[in-house]
Amino acid sequence: MRFGGIVLCGGKSSRMGASKAHLQFGPETLLQRIVRIMAQALDPLVVVAAEGQELPVLDPQVIVCRDRNQGMGPLEGLSAGLEALGDSCDAAYISSCDVPFLKIEFIKGMTKALGESRMCIPKTEGYFHPLAAVYRLDVLPDVRQLLIEKKMRPFYLLEKVQGKIIEEELLRRFDDDLSSLKNLNTPEDFKRALDEFNGIKS
Repeated sequence: MRFGGIVLCGGKSSRMGASKAHLQFGPETLLQRIVRIMAQALDPLVVVAAEGQELPVLDPQVIVCRDRNQGMGPLEGLSAGLEALGDSCDAAYISSCDVPFLKIEFIKGMTKALGESRMCIPKTEGYFHPLAAVYRLDVLPDVRQLLIEKKMRPFYLLEKVQGKIIEEELLRRFDDDLSSLKNLNTPEDFKRALDEFNGIKS
């Protein structure tokens, strides 16, 4: 199977107070870092941004597209990303741009876990992670229908396509401390992650 990648970065980042895509994380921005990591396992890559949103400089091979409708949540971004991928691959791993410790092994583990399913999604401590999941491109009509029905929770898609749930025990084989699922929502989250990246102990 051919696996592409989709990075969503069009959220308002209201709790962070600044665009997550532009936050400097070491020598690159968060978005540049996620794109670089994903490019080592996935091709092609699509970045989905909000209309009018400025982005840091990306590799020219990265496809950039825009949400058609604002405020519709991750399903709107998934719809735009799947449409942009067209028939270039069979399925796509999707990520937000605020998971700086995303591991290539985690991406590869999730894509392998898809199997014959139309979607597979991680679940830890009772919480689903739709922005660390894998979707076949043929779920696009289902995503569009849910958006029309204003059913914007990704869980509705999981039900609709009878997706596969990947439980924590298997996830830890891909990433023993599940750092690939650690997203940053506040300035405090970002500082802790940056300190960890720089080897600073709290």
